[in-house]
Amino acid sequence: MEELKDIAQLVGRELSGRGAQKAHYTVSSTETREFNVDGGEFSLFRTLFDNSLSITAYKDNRKGSIEINRFDEESVSAAVADCILSAEAGIEDPAYDIAPKQDNEVFNEGIYEPDVDKLFFRTRELLENVKERHPKILMEQMIVSHIKQHELYRNTNGTEYETFAGLYSVSLMFSGHDKDKSTSFFGCDFQTDSLDRPFIELSSVDKDLSDVEAQLNLVEIDGKFDGVAVFTPSSLASLLYSALSNFVSDIAVLNKTSVWMNKLGKKVASEGLTLSMAPLDDRICCGQRYTSDGFKAQNYKLIENGVLRSYMLSLYVAGKSGFEPAKNLSGSMIIEGGDTPYEDIIKGIEKGIIVGRFSGGMPASNGDFSGVAKNSFLVENGQIKGAVSETMINGNLEDLLMNITALSKETVEDGARVLPYMAVSGITISGKQ
Repeated sequence: MEELKDIAQLVGRELSGRGAQKAHYTVSSTETREFNVDGGEFSLFRTLFDNSLSITAYKDNRKGSIEINRFDEESVSAAVADCILSAEAGIEDPAYDIAPKQDNEVFNEGIYEPDVDKLFFRTRELLENVKERHPKILMEQMIVSHIKQHELYRNTNGTEYETFAGLYSVSLMFSGHDKDKSTSFFGCDFQTDSLDRPFIELSSVDKDLSDVEAQLNLVEIDGKFDGVAVFTPSSLASLLYSALSNFVSDIAVLNKTSVWMNKLGKKVASEGLTLSMAPLDDRICCGQRYTSDGFKAQNYKLIENGVLRSYMLSLYVAGKSGFEPAKNLSGSMIIEGGDTPYEDIIKGIEKGIIVGRFSGGMPASNGDFSGVAKNSFLVENGQIKGAVSETMINGNLEDLLMNITALSKETVEDGARVLPYMAVSGITISGKQ
């Protein structure tokens, strides 16, 4: 514990001695205890240790940054020297800044010390549950771990944050097999600070396993049509992150490529959509407590009842653009469930597709996207007709958010996000030509 403070004090002295006018730096120590399962069998248990020191310094309105994984005095001093040299060689920009002095705070998040025996029990239990409930599933790989981190943040305005955080992380990769038939790989991940419930009951694990089993028997989609796409929470997450990157991120605003550049306070989505960035929510495991700029994190609504309320900007881009910096930069998305049960959403679809996973390149700056809908299902006349082979879908992210027809009452909580199923009209679906 004291080692991190000693390192931080050394960094502070070195920065001051080398003429840094502003700086922020983070010292962290991470311990990971990990079970590995390969091909359905335990293959490894190990404990990993990692140290990290990241420094950003400003001198004469020039910026330098460096990151190392060694804590010895010689390496730390050399890192600070290199960081200052990087700043001196940088481009001058008066928008570089750090947060003003904040109240110092110690954060205790999640479960800092693991119950290794119970973690092993839950891991073995999951393997047994999969074999019993989903006999056609092969667990290709399972990585189950406890991650414990002690982190110290300081900046030259006198702010200090200290964090003690720990969580359990589960990452699964599996496929379906039945005689000569097999499916593509599918993965799901979640994190939790509790071992009170079987892993198969958490997040969307059980449903994902069932959906992959169903992929062993496929139906074909003939031709091309415009229909309704129902995005599962996991596929919705990837689309939303693409939309946020294109429309509200540092790069999009700084380069003025965002189609939402002049839409603060204006409608950008269906009225039923409220998207919060909420790392402090109890359903988020060990969420962000402060930004790298030095501000204490706060929850905020990015989109409220369809209206854009904020961009996701760092202090630097906020200064360059004239907008406010985001109250956190966590990516902890929360969309509360709607009024319609998932089954009723399906019953209301004349023709469409349930998208379990989307595989495609980065959407264009205007939001146009095209890719393959994987682990997906055909819906006709209110019924799920069956799993489909890889099917193309395309549309536009800006239009997609304006064309939301329903949000499911059910949500999936994976420790990093809380998201419902989302139905969207006007998606082009292309099957066999």
